[in-house]
Amino acid sequence: MTEPVTPTPDSQAGAQQELPFALVYGEAVTELPLDLYIPPDALEVFLEAFEGPLDLLLYLIRKQNIDILDIPVAEITKQYMGYVELMKSVRLELAAEYLVMAAMLAEIKSRMLLPRSAEAEEEEDDPRAELIRRLQEYERFKAAAENIDELPRVGRDVTVPRLDAPEARARKLLPDVSLEEVLLSMAEVLRRADMFESHQVTREALSTRERMSEVLERLKGGAFVPFVELFAAEEGRLGVVVTFMAVLELIKESLVELVQNEPFAAIHVRARAE
Repeated sequence: MTEPVTPTPDSQAGAQQELPFALVYGEAVTELPLDLYIPPDALEVFLEAFEGPLDLLLYLIRKQNIDILDIPVAEITKQYMGYVELMKSVRLELAAEYLVMAAMLAEIKSRMLLPRSAEAEEEEDDPRAELIRRLQEYERFKAAAENIDELPRVGRDVTVPRLDAPEARARKLLPDVSLEEVLLSMAEVLRRADMFESHQVTREALSTRERMSEVLERLKGGAFVPFVELFAAEEGRLGVVVTFMAVLELIKESLVELVQNEPFAAIHVRARAE
């Protein structure tokens, strides 16, 4: 009877597949190449970002839980200068205000280290008073800015839904027009039409030769016909002139003759006998 074999930790580790730390072109890399060169400044990580020297001082005070009314200037100055040197080492553009604050801390530190009499201490204010006042004021504004930043913001915390409005057809409202305005507009149109009004005169197609034939046809039989009965009033002036011209042509050609019994008597027309 054989005893069961319990797996050892080494056998379990060998059984597990070694996880790669990188994939290059789809191939797993489990060992670092011997000729791999990584520049010392290839990767830099900055965990803290300060908006000014007061922000840096406030960060150092909060980090060590120091009472802002009792700042150990020597220790804070040492840590502040350490950060300034770090900024120089990583080649960050160092603002002049950081150096001004460093000079101010050095001045406060030197004033606190100088020996003073009891009377001078009572007359002079604490060298840290101005710095404390500026830190307290900056802390209030920073807290207000953080509170404002926590408010819901459109695009970050709140998304405004957007829905396209349905296509609407605009209904045109007809204006109310009174009868007087219509009559005034009509009068203006008629006035403008009169300005461009033109008359076209056309001539009626009346032939003298045809009228001569009509007169001869009426005078058949040799009877006397009153001269005025040869004219038709409905033909107008043109018809009267054409008829008169036709009678004159007939007289000229000796086809008809005019007869009058006495002066101022009625004139009659008769066809001449052949």
